[in-house]
This record gives sequence, structure tokens and C-alpha cells, in this order.
Amino acid sequence: MKVTSQPTQIAIVGGGPSGLFMYKQLINCGNTGLHITIYEKGNCLGCGMPYSHAGAADEHITNVSGNEIPELVTSVEQWIQNVSPDTLNKYRIDPASFNDYKVLPRLLFGQYLAHQFKLLLDLGKQKGFVTQVLYNSPVADIADRANDVQVEIFKEDGTSACYDRVIICSGHLWPKKHEGKVPGYFDSPYPPQKIALHANHPVAVRGSSLTAIDAVRTLARHNGEFSKGEDGILKFTANPQSEHFRIVMHSREGLLPAVRFHLQDTHLGKDTVLSPEEVQANRDANDGFLSLDYVFEQNFKAGIRANDPEFYEKIKDLDMEGFVDQVMGMRENMDPFELLKLEYAEAEQSIKRRESVYWKEMLAILSFAMNYPAKYFSAEDMLRLQKTLMPLISVVIAFVPQSSAETLLALHQADRLTMVAVGKESEVIPLDEGGVLYRYKNEQGEVIERQYPLFVDCIGQPHLNYDDLPYESLAQNNTTSRARLRFKDNGVGKELKREGNNNVVKFENGDYYLTVSGLAINDHFQVVDEFNALNERIYVMAVPFIGGYNPDYSGLDFCEAASVKIAERLFNTAVVA
Repeated sequence: MKVTSQPTQIAIVGGGPSGLFMYKQLINCGNTGLHITIYEKGNCLGCGMPYSHAGAADEHITNVSGNEIPELVTSVEQWIQNVSPDTLNKYRIDPASFNDYKVLPRLLFGQYLAHQFKLLLDLGKQKGFVTQVLYNSPVADIADRANDVQVEIFKEDGTSACYDRVIICSGHLWPKKHEGKVPGYFDSPYPPQKIALHANHPVAVRGSSLTAIDAVRTLARHNGEFSKGEDGILKFTANPQSEHFRIVMHSREGLLPAVRFHLQDTHLGKDTVLSPEEVQANRDANDGFLSLDYVFEQNFKAGIRANDPEFYEKIKDLDMEGFVDQVMGMRENMDPFELLKLEYAEAEQSIKRRESVYWKEMLAILSFAMNYPAKYFSAEDMLRLQKTLMPLISVVIAFVPQSSAETLLALHQADRLTMVAVGKESEVIPLDEGGVLYRYKNEQGEVIERQYPLFVDCIGQPHLNYDDLPYESLAQNNTTSRARLRFKDNGVGKELKREGNNNVVKFENGDYYLTVSGLAINDHFQVVDEFNALNERIYVMAVPFIGGYNPDYSGLDFCEAASVKIAERLFNTAVVA
């Protein structure tokens, strides 16, 4: 982007954490010839869905501590000293004993992010940037005006405006399929107020991720009370009017996520991402593809060898599938709540001693490191990743806060929370009269059917399909294209297509491709069209829209890393985060 006498008009769509880090990059670019407009559908900047009432209530806790978030204007520890005593008392926080190693309630963390955005706006003004914030301004559509070299944004009220560059930072999106049509059916637990219900009956929860734990915490809070006994262990007592309340979590593998532990690398290896030169060298040696096995060796096993030689000796001869089989087999052979107890104790020692559980930390680093070059995997490797590695990553690096683990264990001990492994072929059938019929096979292969009057889908943020994208003009005008990966072996693609895999397509040149979720983007998060031509005007860092090429969501670290890449392209320069 060239600096001209006319100010460059840049729009950020979404003022949550992604928009926060993007704005930070813009005002640090050294080019004050920018007019920045921020479209925010709510009335607060910074907090986004996860850290506002749209995605959290008083009972919800972050899974990151202050020392783990990318640098902003002030640290959490500094900020907490100036929070009002009433707010601190509400959340039982003593500023004298607080430090950056502690996690915060999500709504309180949202206040921190909102304050950081305010400080950045003030800083931008001091530097001479012109910034306009449009609150309560949902964006209905975005259209590229190639002939005018601009992008038009349409608000829901029918008004529109044009910009030189648009960066889509719209964050989480939870499409509704049955919610509002089927009584007792919720497509997500957000906002949590909608499931703050009295439930004197069993409740079905699909999933066991952090999203599911959010639902469990809300349902438990409104159907009973937690207290600590003389032994210091948390206990749950159901309300008298919730005598029959209980929650049944339904998970494919019947696993709970791992408990948060001490991280040696608090930013999860952002410096370990393969360089463009390393990626290109491996692609040159691998028919144009980045090898998943190479990434596994470089970004996982090499770190284990350096940091935990004893554990490395146990896995040094295992490939990715062998390692996953070993770890998942260990987890699957244990009762999930007994394993949770063990991992809670392990995490407690890790935090107390400030010693990492290295293989888990390296798995988180692998997840972060492979996210950005994943678009260069072959279709075969992406299928391996989806089938084998991602299920383990989603379990291990969720980093469940210790208080959430205590909540789950207390509910289970009170016989109010159980887990069912339902496999991949389970069905959730909405019922006209309300609720669902849950159908699955048990370990003996018998078909089990259970009816629940209340169902909450908690499988986490879905990777949106291309056809589900909310900005219709981007697709209708061929500005964007579907994310696809080429098969290294056309025979594999041909066989999968013959077997009925609708995600496999054959191109006119005879090559087979795997269609993955969302939009195709390049390394700088610019959208590309069907001919792989990049668009200089439109950038996308909204994770639901790019899940095919970015298979893991890395939270605030992702926000920072993506914003740096976008700024590099905008200003044709290297950016230091």
C-alpha cells in the first residue's frame, strides 16, 4: 500500500480481540495517512463474543493467564491494580496477591481488553490517526468494487460506505438450525443467559470441549450450589426443585479435555513457526507439498528431544499415527473423570513448581506452528490431520482452568454429571414436541436411544462451509473461492470420489482436490479467487471463515500473528509484534 496525499481508508469489520490486535498493528505502522473505521455490532470494543455477555456469564473463566497473552498497552497485573474495589470484591480478587500467572473471570478479562482498546484509540489519536468507531453497526454484506479499486460495506440499516482496504475480524459465528423452532433445542450455549434454566430433568450436552464446560457451568449454577467442605474439596448440592437435574455429556471418544498446567513458553512457540524458506525447501523436495510428517518432526519431536529426553526415548521411533494411538489409547482406557483427577493433580504440581508438562506444551506448539502453512499440505495429509491429530490436539491443548476441573469433578461426585462415548455415527434427532432423541451405538454395538427434553450443542465453533458465509456478494461476484487442497496421488482422490466423498472434486486437467471449509486465503490472509489471483483489498482473519486453511484456533496468539501478517502486506514491510 503506497502512501499518497489522500488518506487511505481502512475498515475493520469487528471490534473484538481480532480487531483489537489489528488496530494495534495499524497505529504502530508509522504511516499516519490512514483513516480507520471500526464496525462493531455491539456497544463495546475489545471483548468480542468470548469475553462479553454474548459468550460468558459470571461463572465462566479464561483459560489463559496474563503472562500468556501477547503484549498490549498495559499488563493484566498492572490493570488489576486500578479496578474498582466493588468489581474486585464481586470476583473475589485481592489485588495485593494477584499476579500475571493467574486466570481471570471471562467478563472481567473482557473489561481489560476493552480498556486496552481505549488506550490504543487514545494512542492512535496522539499519533495523528483518524479513527471512527461505529457501535451497534452489524455488517450485512461486503462487495468488492474492482473497477473503482474499493470495497463497499453494507450495514443492516441499508446504508453503505466504500474503503480502500477491508479487514474482516468478525470473530465467532454460531449459525442456528433448530434453535427457536424446536423447544428445548439450543444450537450453542451462547449467549449463556438462554440456558440459565431450571431443569428438573436430564440434560443432553453434545461435546466435551471448553464450549461444553461453559454449558455445564451455567446449567449447574442455576440448578444447585457449590461449596467447599472441611477437606477443601468442592461439592455440589442440587436445589430442591432440581431433584432430577443431571447432565449427560456425549463425546465421540468419551474424553474430557486436559487441565491447564504451567507453560515454559507462554506464547506457545510463535518463534518456532517454519520460515517461508523452510516451507519452500520442503515443498521443493515433496512435489510441491509441505509434509505433515516433517512438521510433526520439526515442531513436536525436536522440542521433546531438547526438553524432555526421557519422554523422547519413549516416542522417538513413533510416527504421528503411532504417537496418537499411544496417547489416545492411554486416555480411552481410563474413566474420563478418574483421568481428570490425575491430570488435575499433575497440573497442580506443574503450576506450584513452575515446571511444564513438556509433551503437552509441545503439542500446543505443534498446533500453533502448523496452522499457518497448513494450506500447503496435500489433501492426503489434511485428511490424516483431521482424522488422527486434531482429535488429540482438541483434547490436550484446551487447557481447562483448574476451577472448571473442580466443577466437573464435584458434579460427577454428586452423580449429576456423566459421560457417554457415542462414536462418529451418533444421531441427534430433534423432536416436534421438544427436545431430542439421541441415538448411538454402545461398545457392544447395540443401538441405544435416549430422549432428552433439553439439548445443548457444544461441539465448539464450527468451521463454516463456503455456502454459509454471511457476506453473499463476496461469493456471488467471484471475489472469493472455496478452500481446496490437491491430492498428491490422484488415485486416492479418484477412489474417495468413487466411494461418495462429496468433498472431492475433479478438475478439468484431471487433478483431484479436497474441498475444506471456508475461504481460500494466502499467507497474508488475503482472499483469492478461483484462478488463485489475490485480492489486494480484502483480508480475512475471522477464524470461522478460514478454518480449512487454518485448522486450529489459537486464540489471542492467533489474533496477533494474523494481524502482523496482514500489516506486513499492507505496508510491504516486516513487522515486529
